[in-house]
Amino acid sequence: MSTEVAFHTGVADKLSHACRLLRKAYRQGARVVVTGPSPLLQQLDQALWTFEPQEFVPHVRLGQNKAPSEAQGRTPIWLVEAGARPPHQEVLVNLGAERRPDDAGFKRIIEVVSRDPDDVAAARRRWKQYEAQGWPITHHAQAASA
Repeated sequence: MSTEVAFHTGVADKLSHACRLLRKAYRQGARVVVTGPSPLLQQLDQALWTFEPQEFVPHVRLGQNKAPSEAQGRTPIWLVEAGARPPHQEVLVNLGAERRPDDAGFKRIIEVVSRDPDDVAAARRRWKQYEAQGWPITHHAQAASA
């Protein structure tokens, strides 16, 4: 069975998009690992506390070369830095320019791609890699707002 891949492209604000995506996943009972550059994961950690005043999206951040505690294991959303081992392999949300080396173990991958030309170019490389592996890819282009 191959991993399903979805690209969300043309995203104006990766943090806001990721917050909405993670809120939806949490409401649906999904378990999600989020990967990306450490500074972006730090911003996402803060944003998940503040983006929705009346709602909390349970999450935990797992630093490089760290192992989760047993209590943390029940948390549905994981912000995982490079080098950290994810606690599960259900859904992976990638906010970075590179693939995780262990992404083949995930059931589903969601790639969030901004409008930045470098981000778009990196996403195109990842798309070709997934395609070469024969993984099914869906594309969700975000409408550009004026």
